Amino acid sequence: MSEFVMGVDMLAPLRPAVTVFGSARVLEHDAMYELARKTGCLLGEGGVSVFTGGGPGVMEAANRGAVEVHAHSVGLNIRLPEEQLPNPYRTLSFNFRYFFVCKVILVKYATAFVLFPGGFGTLDELFEVLTLVQTRKIAVFSLVLFGSGYWRGFSWWLDDYLVGGGYITREDRQLYYVGDTPREIADIVERARVYKGPLVNNVRLA
Repeated sequence: MSEFVMGVDMLAPLRPAVTVFGSARVLEHDAMYELARKTGCLLGEGGVSVFTGGGPGVMEAANRGAVEVHAHSVGLNIRLPEEQLPNPYRTLSFNFRYFFVCKVILVKYATAFVLFPGGFGTLDELFEVLTLVQTRKIAVFSLVLFGSGYWRGFSWWLDDYLVGGGYITREDRQLYYVGDTPREIADIVERARVYKGPLVNNVRLA
């Protein structure tokens, strides 16, 4: 409970915000690191606070980009045995003991989620947020996947097995947008803010 209270008190003044997720294993010389850094820059320049899980890799890059343009850069770190050392590019940070509390706080104040390529943790966040959007538990939200090449197999799987098998609807399949450049991602986020509603495939949801 104390972690919930602390998170709410710290982050409420920082809206609007975008949460960025992606692999903690991406190194600084990797092209994906630079793309995430540039995305953080553009989001920060647009007046958006950048939230991440506070770790290395993509999270570090997004935080770094936000810091470079003097935007709010928030790292909500979870204590894990591997990979999750806090990155230095944060203007505000908090270390969570409980994973579920960290995840709730990362979603609560975000107007959008941007997911770069990643592993189990990234996919966990993706499916959790997709479920919240599908069930309308998140009133205003846009979900953006970075890198059409990485997410192509995921989209095929949804079409062939989930839509094809009747497990989700064709409309559910449209609950996220895929972008390939930092500018494209920043523009989607900005349009969602202007319309005050989630964008799906570049179209405002009713």
